[in-house]
Amino acid sequence: MLMSTHGSRLDALRKELQRQELDGFVVPISDEHMSEYVGAYAQRLAWLTGFGGSAGTAAVLADAMREPAAAMFVDGRYTLQVRDQVDGALWSYESVPETSVAKWLGEHAPEGARIGYDPWLHTKRWVKVVEEALAAKHGELVAVSANPVDAVWSDQPAPSPAVATVHDESHAGKSSADKRADLAQWLEAEKLDAAVICALDSLAWLFNIRGSDIERTPVVLGNAIVYAGGQADLFIDEGKVTPELRAYLGNAATLRPSGEFAGALAALARKRVAADPDTCVAAVFGLLAGADAELVEKTDPCLLPKAIKNAAEQAGHRAAQARDGAALSRFLHWLSVEAPGGRLTELAAADRLQQFREATGSLRDLSFDTISGSGPNGAVVHYRVSEETNRVLEPGSMFLVDSGGQYSDGTTDVTRTVWIAGPDEPSAEVCDRFTRVLKGHIALALAVFPMGTKGSQLDVLARQHLWQGGVDYAHGTGHGVGSFLSVHEGPQRIAKSSGAQGGTEQELLAGMILSNEPGYYRTGGYGIRIENLQLVEPRQIEGGEGEWLGFETLTLAPIERKLVDWALMTPSEIAWWNKYHVRVLEVIGPQLQGAARAWLDAQCLQMPCSGDAPGHHALSAP
Repeated sequence: MLMSTHGSRLDALRKELQRQELDGFVVPISDEHMSEYVGAYAQRLAWLTGFGGSAGTAAVLADAMREPAAAMFVDGRYTLQVRDQVDGALWSYESVPETSVAKWLGEHAPEGARIGYDPWLHTKRWVKVVEEALAAKHGELVAVSANPVDAVWSDQPAPSPAVATVHDESHAGKSSADKRADLAQWLEAEKLDAAVICALDSLAWLFNIRGSDIERTPVVLGNAIVYAGGQADLFIDEGKVTPELRAYLGNAATLRPSGEFAGALAALARKRVAADPDTCVAAVFGLLAGADAELVEKTDPCLLPKAIKNAAEQAGHRAAQARDGAALSRFLHWLSVEAPGGRLTELAAADRLQQFREATGSLRDLSFDTISGSGPNGAVVHYRVSEETNRVLEPGSMFLVDSGGQYSDGTTDVTRTVWIAGPDEPSAEVCDRFTRVLKGHIALALAVFPMGTKGSQLDVLARQHLWQGGVDYAHGTGHGVGSFLSVHEGPQRIAKSSGAQGGTEQELLAGMILSNEPGYYRTGGYGIRIENLQLVEPRQIEGGEGEWLGFETLTLAPIERKLVDWALMTPSEIAWWNKYHVRVLEVIGPQLQGAARAWLDAQCLQMPCSGDAPGHHALSAP
């Protein structure tokens, strides 16, 4: 039933392409702001194909008789998921970065093809690459004025009508007026007349506003133009504007309807205008070019100051982590009681975890859909449980739960992998793999590095023990995290220096928050991931020269001790384990009572340790 539905949708799209005289069309997971997660109205790829991941693209040729006539492009995170959700009889599966949409179209589009794209859903750089690939076959990339998917999606949801709210300065740590004044100074220093801000989290940070236009990310749909004189135009739907918002922003920020954004870009004639090619879509650049503006490609000027958390944001994160860690610990205790009965399902576990977070009275939303993966489902890196895939947490098996919450004072993201007690004990292989993941996690947590170090230079610390065992994982090791904003926030990350989930040239700076999440995944068997969030902090080294940095671990919840092969652990690693769990008890313990507190005490028991390695740095106290 599901696949025939998506087959009929694909047929309808092909008929619309023929009506628009197009030989093909590209459908990304994207919105007008290049967001990672998009609103329901922009879920065109999911509607067309059934794919539920957060990153992917489809290419459709109008001629269904060509072979192949349609392709799905995903990276290594979704290799298994795409095969479960997308019909292989309708779509070929293409792996990024081994191939790309441009390369595929260059190979499979007909000679002289007219391939359509929506200029509000792609970057200028993407357009150039695909145009070059099609030119080799005398084809052309055609910007459509009306998205053909929208034309055949009869029950497409409307964009969210939710109002915008003011983010309290006690959490923001800085007023919107001060942030806009800083941006105006940057424009003057760069000899620019204006900057276009399209990224929704940058918009939310700059104006100190939050919303619920996208699930799991508290942002407001809109755009902005900030001028060197200090004025700013904020384009959002009029129904989102409240008297409180008008009063907060004051006279220096003009609230304008979203429909006026394109016209405002066209009015920047002969102005020197900055726009980020990664977050401003091709349509924005087209409108500015059409207005004869002087285009200056610059990284979003909000990106770096947003990533460097101020004192109020850091304090908020610690409070959110303490609250969230207690909720997670209550869940893990509940899981240890309920799961061995053999009746608990992935969906039920995810629902119960959300209830524990809601019981804090502070949860605004989840920070992403909980990854609740039992046994082989845990090996799907970005698994999303559904009624069709829902499994029982079988006694004597692995369970991976990756989850987080959105709170007014911070955003959390934490992964724990546990053993469901049963007739079987974890195998030697399972314990070996878990311990190698743990050792990599500890190595990164203990890293001390000089100012100027990039995330790609630290990535090997988390992988080294897995590599020694001849295994690896196909995702980055760490991503940035926002303050009551996006759970995935740039520009910082920890990853290999190349590939679809590649590293970054952004150096790590004090105040940045990143995840630490190495893993291991045996296809068809189980998945392992251990994830904490950590804050980059200055590190004083006696006798050291220059400026040095390290990490403060923010996430506090016990790590599964039953899966550790202690014979593989060094004294320094055991010392980290003990100090971490002392801190868990200090912060989380007072929030738990009764059986849950007794369980936590048992989970945080100290392990015998023969000593500490030279230069070991204890966990920084939040």
